[in-house]
Amino acid sequence: MQFYSAERVGLFIDGSNLYSAARALGFDIDYKKLLALFATKGRLIRAFYYTALMEDQEYSPIRPLVDWLDYNGFTMVTKPTKEFTDAMGRRKIKGNMDIELAIDVMEMAQHLDHVVLFSGDGDFRRLVEAVQRKGVRVTVVSTIRSQPPMVADELRRQADVFLELLDLESQIARAPSHREPNAIDD
Repeated sequence: MQFYSAERVGLFIDGSNLYSAARALGFDIDYKKLLALFATKGRLIRAFYYTALMEDQEYSPIRPLVDWLDYNGFTMVTKPTKEFTDAMGRRKIKGNMDIELAIDVMEMAQHLDHVVLFSGDGDFRRLVEAVQRKGVRVTVVSTIRSQPPMVADELRRQADVFLELLDLESQIARAPSHREPNAIDD
């Protein structure tokens, strides 16, 4: 990783994109380890995590993670999902956080030397380019080792540094559960 100890670092995590990439690689992320890792790379100014939430559900599987992140050093940016019916009559749920992430990166750019973007979404290429013009270095964290690759080629090319998520696994993966498999008595 190419970081300088005095640089001001900001993490911008596209939650659903990072989750999908880690799942495709076969591991879960330990966000405490992730935060600790990047805190050693420079002066960590802020760590943003973006996700859409289904507000009308009594229980959302992502709610415990959102609450934990909120209490443990992450700035949570959430919005409710929108439900709609597509042209084929299928019920769809939409929760895109790209605009929120892009605005926060642009607003924070003057306070940062290095943006770390956890996403492979090619829509962020222009954002990366704009932030680079402000003198901010950008590292993109995603994966090319999944099938299909989870990072858009144009985003990877635009970044100052591309970090392969799989290369970080040993430092940020959640330890596997140590539960014993159910034994069947004969």
